[in-house]
Amino acid sequence: MEGLILVWTGLLGACVGSFTNVVAWRLPRQESVVFPGSHCPKCGHAIRWYDNLPLLGWLLLKGRCRDCDAAISWRYPAVEALSAGLWISALLVWPGAGGGLPDLWLPWAGLLLIALLLPLVLIDLDHLWLPEPLCRWGVVLGLLVSTAAGIPLLASHLIAAVLALLLLEGLSALAERLLGQPALGLGDAKLAALGGAWLGPGGIAAAMALAVVSGALLGSIARLSGRLGPREPFPFGPFIALGIWLVWLTGPQWWWSTWLMLLGA
Repeated sequence: MEGLILVWTGLLGACVGSFTNVVAWRLPRQESVVFPGSHCPKCGHAIRWYDNLPLLGWLLLKGRCRDCDAAISWRYPAVEALSAGLWISALLVWPGAGGGLPDLWLPWAGLLLIALLLPLVLIDLDHLWLPEPLCRWGVVLGLLVSTAAGIPLLASHLIAAVLALLLLEGLSALAERLLGQPALGLGDAKLAALGGAWLGPGGIAAAMALAVVSGALLGSIARLSGRLGPREPFPFGPFIALGIWLVWLTGPQWWWSTWLMLLGA
């Protein structure tokens, strides 16, 4: 029975990943994510329903449009597979994690959270931009979900969202004054606010610590290897999203305990 649940969750996740590809492509271009239906960006022909099956359609077409034979990027099935894996991981959330929500809510709330985070990551990777409407709706939905645990948890999550927004915007303004350019985009602050609405104060603090460490590590490697110039910006949103998701799955306490153990404290 559990195996069947995992399979169905993965299939639904792949379908949502297919829609996520549409959102990540159209939203930055200010196009409707609903109309027109999926079509080839080269020839404009509508994609047949059986060619639009997640993962399977791309494999059957051998990565080529049926009408014009143009190449279909490998990113489409990759995002669908990633979405499927993330949906399955949402079912593995630890008891007591998930921002303090009741355990009964955890898997299903996590599915909503990952459906918000994934398109934000893809758009930031492509355009160095985190759409404000997605971040804003993420904050609202996070606060609505938090009401399941009562007013005290809702209040702490609201405070976490506000503080995360103000602190990151303040840090960015300070860096711009001292260094001549902002250290973070305003979209990063809004994504942090989203994380605060879902995780609460301790959770978003742990998530941002993870984001800073992982971002600094990969950013340093990219600069040393020449992939990034000395002052060339790179997307920080994916690291924030990674931190949010990891803390959602395990809770902040595990991360703080692990860091203290590594430091020998």
